[in-house]
Amino acid sequence: MTQYPPPNDYVPVTLDASNWEVLAPLYKGLLERPLSCAGCLESLLVDRSELDAAASESAASLYIDMTCHTDDESITSRYLDHVREVQPNLKEAGFQLDRRIVQSPYVDDLDKDRYGVLIRNMEADVNLFREENIPIQTKDTELGTKFDEICGAMSVEFQGEEYTMPQMGKFLLKDDRSIREGAWAASLNRRYHDHEAIDTIYDEMIEIRNRMALNADCEDFRDYMFKAMHRFDYTPADCESFHQGVEKVCVPLQHAGNRERKAALDVTSLRPWDLEVDAKGRTPLIPFKDDAELVTKTSGLFHRMDSGLGEMFDRLRGGGCLDLESRKGKAPGGYQYNRDRTRVPFIFMNAAGLQRDVETMIHEAGHAFHSMLSEDEPLLSYRHSPIEFAEVASMSMELLAHPFLDEFYSEEEANRARRQHLEGVVNSLCWIATIDAYQHWIYTHPNHDRDQRDIYWLELHARFGPDVDWSGYEAQRAKFWQKQLHLFGVPFYYIEYGIAQLGALQLWGQYRRDPEKALANYRKAMTLGGSRTLPELFKAAELRFDFGPGTMTLLMQDVQEALAELPA
Repeated sequence: MTQYPPPNDYVPVTLDASNWEVLAPLYKGLLERPLSCAGCLESLLVDRSELDAAASESAASLYIDMTCHTDDESITSRYLDHVREVQPNLKEAGFQLDRRIVQSPYVDDLDKDRYGVLIRNMEADVNLFREENIPIQTKDTELGTKFDEICGAMSVEFQGEEYTMPQMGKFLLKDDRSIREGAWAASLNRRYHDHEAIDTIYDEMIEIRNRMALNADCEDFRDYMFKAMHRFDYTPADCESFHQGVEKVCVPLQHAGNRERKAALDVTSLRPWDLEVDAKGRTPLIPFKDDAELVTKTSGLFHRMDSGLGEMFDRLRGGGCLDLESRKGKAPGGYQYNRDRTRVPFIFMNAAGLQRDVETMIHEAGHAFHSMLSEDEPLLSYRHSPIEFAEVASMSMELLAHPFLDEFYSEEEANRARRQHLEGVVNSLCWIATIDAYQHWIYTHPNHDRDQRDIYWLELHARFGPDVDWSGYEAQRAKFWQKQLHLFGVPFYYIEYGIAQLGALQLWGQYRRDPEKALANYRKAMTLGGSRTLPELFKAAELRFDFGPGTMTLLMQDVQEALAELPA
């Protein structure tokens, strides 16, 4: 196994990349380096990549520490100091370098096949950059940190004990309906308690994001983000086609499943707290007792799937690569974070002993595999693929893991978990369409007020959501969008899950027919990182880059066939 960081004459291994005074001379050196040929430009790209990787890993470490300990003011302070003092300088230096590279007289002499995607992305970033947006982006990050602090402080008193929000999820699996309702209401009301503060943060985010877009001569923030996220290969109209496909294909399946659930539960009205419990009254799935067991069983699963994947997962078992337990003071959600210089991924989640934790673990491991498979790529930009394909790496793992879920369960329980996951795929596509359509409206109507925002949310929730009775919780339903972390921390990042899910379903279809070929296609495509366009990455894995109603119909047929093979 290669040791990282690799030798580099320009960037010292011991560089303190958290300190701008240390970084500044190195970036200045790159900006002033003489360039007399295409080879000189290539050398600049390699040295810049190593310097960017060092800076990126330093920022990653600070972010990871902050999300693991939102209740530690000193850690949060160090992170915010970096956001305010280092990141603006990095953005400015990055822009200056991008501009120097794309305007170099030697850029056209570079190998188009090797550098075409990189230069295309740089040109887009140069065209979008505005110095006046740097402090606005800093403010946006600070507001996101405030949101994380609010969510990290949330806990619920229930049945005489204190629980984190993720831990409350286990009560929604209880057969006793009154317990489910109590837990659901307690969690919902706890989040609603902070809705004014969260609305205030979001109001400010929308205002400054719109200003950022106008500064960059964009029509609106949607236009800005499509450019910033390098969405060269699809448009807002394609996203609307995805929404329509979900409405036409997935929503009826979701509603049909809920009608069956209502009948099985023998209730007159299906309520939000009825959606996760086993409809047949079976004991909740308990896949593991603690995070150590989760890691051990996940390792066993991947070793059975593919020895190479198993070995890659075992590289994460130690060395500060995993923080899995749910605890007070920890930010919500789950993520995999690349540490770009040492090439050692980090996985963060809030495990509460539920089947969804197994899915999250396998999902984030898929991201880690992607990172490790592309780790030998010298250029940092190419070690990161477009998110639409990065999520294929993770979502496909969730599906490919199905035959090996008996690591966690008996065969009967494993079948329940498989069914639960496939039904969840349908439901998740409906939720993805909801969140994506919401963001399109939010940022193309930047002067809306809070009431208008909530009204439109309710319209979308009715259009794409499950047909359940929210009576008595109308005010909370209007604020239900506040649970979606992406709206705050990574705006416009959500359609990627939908595009990727359709790619993952295709890879799963390959795996069902020919496991070896599917895994070979997975490795081949993931090794490319971000060195190819999005359609080319899909093609490398023998997947169609299409997310309209036609493709969705075919893939949902596959899901329905698989569900028919599983015991109800």
